[in-house]
Amino acid sequence: MFFSCLISIQLLAQSNEAISVSPSSSEGAFPLVSRGIPTFIYVDATDAPVVKTSTKALANDVKLVTDIKPLFPEKLNPHSVIIGTLGKNKLLDQLIKAKKLSVNQVKGKWESFSISIVEKPFPNVKKALVIAGSDPRGTAFGVFELSRLIGVHPFYWWADIHPAKQKEIYISGNFVSKAPSVKYRGIFLNDEDWGLQPWAAKTFEPETGDIGPKTYGKIFELLLRLKANLIWPAMHPSTKAFYSIPGNKKVAEEYAIVVGSSHAEPMLRNNVGEWDHEKMGDFNYLTNKEKVYKYWEDRVKESSTNDAIYTMGMRGVHDSGIEGVKSTKEAIPLVEQIIADQRGLLAKYVRKDVKSIPQAFTAYKEVLDIYDGGLKIPEDVTLVWPDDNYGYIQRLNNEQEAKRPGASGVYYHASYWGRPHDYLWLSSTHPALIREEMVKAYDNNSNKIWVLNVGDIKPLEYNMQMFLDMAYSAEPFKKTDYAGEHLFNWVQTIFGQSKAPQITSILSKYYSLAFERRPEFMGWSQTEPTTKTSYSDYNHFYYGDEAQRRIDAYNELEKEVKALKPEVGSLNDDAFYQLVYYPVVGASAINKKFLYRDKSYWYAQQNRASAQDYARWSKQAYDDIVKETAYYNNELAGGKWKHMMSMEPRNLPVYKEPVLPSTEIDKSQKWGLAPEGWEKRDTATLSRKEEFVLPAFNRLSPKKYFIDIFLSDDLTVEWKANPKDKWITVSQESGTLKPEIGKKEARIWVSVDWDKLADKKEAESRIVFSGEGRRYEVAVKAVSPSLNPEEKSFVEDNGYVSIFAANFSRKENKSADDWQLMEGLGYAGNALVSTLDQNVVVPELEKLKTEASYLEYDFYSFTDASPVIHVFTLPTHPLNNKYQMRYGVSIDDGPVAMANFKTAGRSTEWKQNVLSNSAVKKIKMDNLVPGKHTLKIYAVDPDVILDRIVIDLGGLKKAYSLIPETRNTTK
Repeated sequence: MFFSCLISIQLLAQSNEAISVSPSSSEGAFPLVSRGIPTFIYVDATDAPVVKTSTKALANDVKLVTDIKPLFPEKLNPHSVIIGTLGKNKLLDQLIKAKKLSVNQVKGKWESFSISIVEKPFPNVKKALVIAGSDPRGTAFGVFELSRLIGVHPFYWWADIHPAKQKEIYISGNFVSKAPSVKYRGIFLNDEDWGLQPWAAKTFEPETGDIGPKTYGKIFELLLRLKANLIWPAMHPSTKAFYSIPGNKKVAEEYAIVVGSSHAEPMLRNNVGEWDHEKMGDFNYLTNKEKVYKYWEDRVKESSTNDAIYTMGMRGVHDSGIEGVKSTKEAIPLVEQIIADQRGLLAKYVRKDVKSIPQAFTAYKEVLDIYDGGLKIPEDVTLVWPDDNYGYIQRLNNEQEAKRPGASGVYYHASYWGRPHDYLWLSSTHPALIREEMVKAYDNNSNKIWVLNVGDIKPLEYNMQMFLDMAYSAEPFKKTDYAGEHLFNWVQTIFGQSKAPQITSILSKYYSLAFERRPEFMGWSQTEPTTKTSYSDYNHFYYGDEAQRRIDAYNELEKEVKALKPEVGSLNDDAFYQLVYYPVVGASAINKKFLYRDKSYWYAQQNRASAQDYARWSKQAYDDIVKETAYYNNELAGGKWKHMMSMEPRNLPVYKEPVLPSTEIDKSQKWGLAPEGWEKRDTATLSRKEEFVLPAFNRLSPKKYFIDIFLSDDLTVEWKANPKDKWITVSQESGTLKPEIGKKEARIWVSVDWDKLADKKEAESRIVFSGEGRRYEVAVKAVSPSLNPEEKSFVEDNGYVSIFAANFSRKENKSADDWQLMEGLGYAGNALVSTLDQNVVVPELEKLKTEASYLEYDFYSFTDASPVIHVFTLPTHPLNNKYQMRYGVSIDDGPVAMANFKTAGRSTEWKQNVLSNSAVKKIKMDNLVPGKHTLKIYAVDPDVILDRIVIDLGGLKKAYSLIPETRNTTK
């Protein structure tokens, strides 16, 4: 029974004490529900609204689990639950005074709580379960922690996660929480046009016709369950401004949620919905100061009793640059004056001590240029550093900024609308990347405010939970492999221990495939301006068919989720569909839509009749997305989520029905073949005896290559494959091609039985294919370079060397562990990050060899060539304005070449980097003679994340994905 395992992972991470929950009684345990008797809960009438709100939710949660709803009597019962905030609950005060309850570890802390079992707290009371909060939100967090412990998941309502039923619940142990790692933790509802807004308006809250208090109530409850406290409300033109709907402000007060506003919306205003250009004029502080000032003043008056964070400064009406200035130099004095005037409003209407009012300045897009240009921000205002919209934080604190009293924070995206392409449909930001970037921010003391752009909330449930779990308790995430552990724990609490390993594996692979290329980017199109879709960069003819490898990976995930779906059980089948099935099947379908389309095009060039099959499969993939999305909206959870899921947000070309190529096939060829390494040839020159060549086999790095045999005409062909030497192995020696869908082609895998080559250094032979009066020959070559079997270095294979960065030969650290392993990150599955101390001075180029930490990679080459080193890093940005993104490269202790992948703004290079999650630099080196060599990578700047390295010795072919390593694997 997995109920007994539902102890919060975060609770265990914070303290040696823990609360345990059991369906059976034990000595000292508190009977939350026993023998059908309702729980009795006591809350002081003078306590904060959020305490009463959360306690009512707890009562509903207990009923959800046990079918018995707690009561709220006036008098204490022999077994009572006492919930309250220090100084706001008379019973707590009495227990503390009588020294029956210690709150020293909670008192005076931010949003902290304790859960305790107190024996004989009062006359006629045998036991009390006491939840005491340092402040009202701390109390609420304690209440919802109890809900989670009894089996109610934070996303129980938002993802239809049903807790296991229990007849009895007993609580044991005591617990004291730590203060949250990040003070203000929350989400930004954004780009809500295709999900949250139409769902709220048409399905959940039609009486409001918008995202109103009923919807915000559910969102705010979710935030409290996730121990978060901050909202940036939805603000697109499709949605009425937060303050314009009666009840929104009130419900924020009931849930004690701090209300802020986005980087583009100063002073809690929603410019898109509230700035009326026709009535108010230009949103220009130079030419229209009086009306802009009054506009802000009205909102400050209205929000003066709110728990709020005020966004300072000014931009355009909607995510655009400030009006009225022509340069950064002109903008600086204007923004400084604007902030001074805004702080004057706060001092006048909120508190005279303006430094005690939470304020934030988000250095987003052009605002970062203004800030770096010399803008002076009051020291008590929190600096919020944004990512580049694709998960890579643009910069963090330098030494001076880290000392500011206002501290700093991060605004991070897990959903985005804009250049170079949106990703609004599915959850596709890799958990390991979120962990790496946000731990980096935390270690940099950027820990005052963390905000995650979650789009519509769904389907970003896991990204959202992980981000907020990290914001609440960052320490466990400092383990470089914790992303995988956290995902496993999350899956286990929902689907149980038996299913957790397989579902975790599925989701891990799903995120890894999305990291290589997000589903929304598979059309190889861009937006702003919007371009048509085009053929992908996946190579269909080298490296085992990159495109097919990706299709196969998705097919395997689809197969697994479809087999699992009926096994999950009715309790959480809707949750499984939302959290696992739809994302996996949707991502698989959009990948196949484009990759099958591409195959239709390329296979028509090869004169394959199957090109028409791939066109049909491409269209079928599109139809599958339509079908699954219709189910999501109309049938899932009885129609609860109608209008929530859109398969084409913003109506971009990538989401449309595929535009399929015309396929004109020359039937006179009858049938043909295409080996790995095929390049386009004129079919008119093909003879009845056409010879092809496979890439050479290498004993040191054994692999297999494919040969495709296919129909060109509507006929049945019996074919045979005859290897001319026994050392050649084929996966199939004969077969039948038929003019039926899926039977018009066959893929034969060729490998070498090295034992049958004995000590031969080189061998050549061929495979003869015959059938229906045609004959083709494929040349096969095998080489056995001399190398000590004990030498486990990398080796040249067909003119290139492929290396995964984490598999270094040696590592030399000049200080601490300057190259740290990041598990689960990058194309290769593990990456290395340069974790240089900020106090370390970057050495001059000529001193790198003696002063810098480095990695060494031994490799053997067999070609006399001038290599080009392709170094693939993640497209991170400089840690702060002191640094670049540099590393040094040398071979055999030769001259060091410096590479720098820092990008500026939204350059073409940056766009390609974020679309592929890779930054590649090509370094031309001096001529190398065949033999053993050592490649060195020197650490120069912090946060350079090495993923993989490819050394081109003249044979490298175009590839998009991971090229398998070429290592000496001989025994």
